[in-house]
Amino acid sequence: MPIREIATITQKTGPCLIFHDDNRRYSAVKFSVRGRDMGSTIAEAQEKVDQIVHLKKGYSMVWQGDFENQQRASKRLTQVVPISLLLIFLLLFVMFGNLKDAGLVFLNVPTAVVGGILALLITGTNFSISAGIGFIALFGICILEGVLLITAFKHNLEKIRHSESPLYTSIRLGVNELIRPVMMTALMATIGLLPAAISTGIGSESSRPLARVVIGGLTCATIFSLLIFPVLFFMAYRKVDTLHQRTDDRS
Repeated sequence: MPIREIATITQKTGPCLIFHDDNRRYSAVKFSVRGRDMGSTIAEAQEKVDQIVHLKKGYSMVWQGDFENQQRASKRLTQVVPISLLLIFLLLFVMFGNLKDAGLVFLNVPTAVVGGILALLITGTNFSISAGIGFIALFGICILEGVLLITAFKHNLEKIRHSESPLYTSIRLGVNELIRPVMMTALMATIGLLPAAISTGIGSESSRPLARVVIGGLTCATIFSLLIFPVLFFMAYRKVDTLHQRTDDRS
């Protein structure tokens, strides 16, 4: 019996493979994202697909793969980053014993964030989970620079409190003493991550954003630590010189 008598044979475009999972048939449609961040790309794709595709009863559509992993990691980052910043501030408060010093050191964090964002914008790198992890690593390094400087300033202030203009002298000596350690800390991380920041090989898309964020953030944080942070410390402790002058006048 010819097949044409019991069936109609036609040619149609459709899935080449039908899989089975959980007693249900499904077909996978795959695509890759290049030149854009995954979040906005998938959001635009979902909007366009919802306008064009109208599934019949019994059919469903699920977006999975790297997008699903990114959503899960992004949700975790929104929890980890605030907790990390809070713990850093608490540790600074416990270390210095006052909110003034903890707040001064914590000012390095916004500066580092601005530097990391500028690095992503200048290089045209999309934000990713790797970049988010880079920001977390960046926080620790820039906080370390602030701790070194403020510790040196206060240590020098205790030694030369009876000299003329002790605050200015303590800041000047502290910057002169720590410019080398601060620069070495920044250069070590920058030079070490530079190959990853400019790499284009297989797998570089995961390490490149992290490296660029750290390099950009460290550059801005180092400039802030050596040029602006001493000025902020002077403004916060300017009463030291005022009290010193009053003591001299009474003498």
